Amino acid sequence: MATIRLHGNPFSTATMRAAASLHEKQLEFEFVLIDMKNGEHKKEPFISLNPFGQVPAFEDGDLKLFESRAITQYIVHEYADKGTQLISKESKKMAKLRLWLEVESQHYDQPASKLVWELMVKPMYGLPTDPAAVEENEGKLGTVLDFYEKTLSQSKYVAGECFTLADLHHLPTIHYLMKTQSKKLFESRPHVGAWVADITARTAWSKVLAMQPLLSSK
Repeated sequence: MATIRLHGNPFSTATMRAAASLHEKQLEFEFVLIDMKNGEHKKEPFISLNPFGQVPAFEDGDLKLFESRAITQYIVHEYADKGTQLISKESKKMAKLRLWLEVESQHYDQPASKLVWELMVKPMYGLPTDPAAVEENEGKLGTVLDFYEKTLSQSKYVAGECFTLADLHHLPTIHYLMKTQSKKLFESRPHVGAWVADITARTAWSKVLAMQPLLSSK
């Protein structure tokens, strides 16, 4: 098997998303820590892997990718026969899965990521949280999660009865938001809350979180 390398920061939501797919597929890979505090993501050699200077970057032999969702899509298709089956061979099931990949990226992630920025990232850097931005994005995310609640009242996971890549893509922002006041948005919706408890308890996800102490040990 070609050598797989994931370049990133273990606290980055995008890096966590890519790492989760690798662990779900039970693939061996080398994790290359990028020290973002010292600006390594804006310098060579990393900038040659991702010209936009954002983590993660990914290598599989001579293939080089960036953008976490492109990376996960490659992993689940290239290594479809490994580990957890995160996609479907049935066209109708795959169509529904693709729909939910779009829902996550176009509707869920935007307010969720803004809340992570306001409630987690800003305090880490001593920046003031914007209460108006929090209120606005909690409202937007709540509306999205109302749709999730309806969906999850009819199926165990967002795209059906099996855990898929669509569920996996939500994990990084859920992880951080459950440490903030915004956890109420998930916990107040019983089916969403049960889904969150289920997907965050996965063994592969625990391996992603175990990568985080790497930053402080370097």
